[in-house]
Amino acid sequence: MSRLLITNARLVDPVAGTEQPGALLIQHGRIAALGPRLGQDGSIEAERLDAQGAVLAPGLVDLRVQLGEPGAEHKESFATGALAAVAGGVTSFACLPGTLPPIDDPSMVEFVARRARRARLAKVYPYAAITKGLKGEQLAEFGLLREAGAIGFTDGHQAVASARIMRRALSYGRLIDAFLVQHPEEPDLARNGVANPGPIAARLGLTSVPREAEVIMIERDLRLARATGGRIHFSRVTTAETLDAIRRAKAEGVRVTCDCTPHHLALNELEVEGYRTFAKVSPPLRAEADRLAVEAAVIDGTIDAIASDHRPQDQDSKRLPFASAEFGVVGLETLLPVALRLFHDGRIGLPALMSRLATTPARLLGIDAGTLAVGAPADLILFDPNRPWKVTERDLHSASKNTAFEGRLMMGRVETTLVDGRVVFRRDQTSSGSED
Repeated sequence: MSRLLITNARLVDPVAGTEQPGALLIQHGRIAALGPRLGQDGSIEAERLDAQGAVLAPGLVDLRVQLGEPGAEHKESFATGALAAVAGGVTSFACLPGTLPPIDDPSMVEFVARRARRARLAKVYPYAAITKGLKGEQLAEFGLLREAGAIGFTDGHQAVASARIMRRALSYGRLIDAFLVQHPEEPDLARNGVANPGPIAARLGLTSVPREAEVIMIERDLRLARATGGRIHFSRVTTAETLDAIRRAKAEGVRVTCDCTPHHLALNELEVEGYRTFAKVSPPLRAEADRLAVEAAVIDGTIDAIASDHRPQDQDSKRLPFASAEFGVVGLETLLPVALRLFHDGRIGLPALMSRLATTPARLLGIDAGTLAVGAPADLILFDPNRPWKVTERDLHSASKNTAFEGRLMMGRVETTLVDGRVVFRRDQTSSGSED
């Protein structure tokens, strides 16, 4: 049936800033109507889905996901990554270009788009590299990559170290209003660093990544953005000083946005005690004062979006001495419940939180998502914000299990995910998605 009526729901609309009981009608994959009394008179002929009081909200839009395909499919393929996404309520995500080979030419952009369509689950949008081969030496062909379908440009886990190259990227990007994403870490200062500087790193004998590595890179690029009029997005900001710089730049009218990750929002440097490699991330988990600053910036809107920074690693990559282990954690399936901690603490309302998770990321990427507006694609999630559950590797759908939250208790879990009005995931059922 091409019509589906979701009844008995708690409608959370981040665009309108509203939260109310009601129903929502889907027709031909798009939202046809919604409201508190919709369908109560029995006049709508449609298949019905009883939400049983669950929150009905736009599907999450994730700005930062690393897949392993091509080159490291054993860590995450398009199929496993897309399944993990819909299990976590992510209906659209942008994938980073750090594959083998990297996504730096139109044929690779088209390959990613083609492979993602075959999974028939979450919508996947490829970033292209800012520089050819992610080497930081020569700009990629922005115009051709955009025409091939690149949603934005980034060198992924590597910073564009050259101020000259970044200035050119901002200038050229301004001409096509490109979404330019920088990993804000000055490479020389960060070289070989694996932990936050301080007593814990010193006692464990771990080399550190100074907070200044982030601040210096961001202040440099803010100056370049101000000079060129280009648009810059900083991914994974972690320090109070950095956030103050971004806050001031926004007030001046600089075209800057930023995101944070769930792990930097919820965890601090204490997690690396015992050389716990599943807490080895880039940038490193910071001190508690910086974590609190990240929380405050999500609430006051300085941080525009929360991104999973999903970076799957297999056991061989993580079961190593701390200094040798790979960076990164999986995050698609814990993005929502970790963010919900701010709601449960009474620090932010659901509409505002969903805006950081869906509406604003969609706007930054320029895609039609993140809203309950009539006529919008029916990319939706149903979730119970009060459902308790425990994170276990066994229950994760990702091919890799390197979660930083193993064994943690969470509140809130996605029950059903719809993409274009099609149910692609139900917590108690097998996903309907499959390879062609």
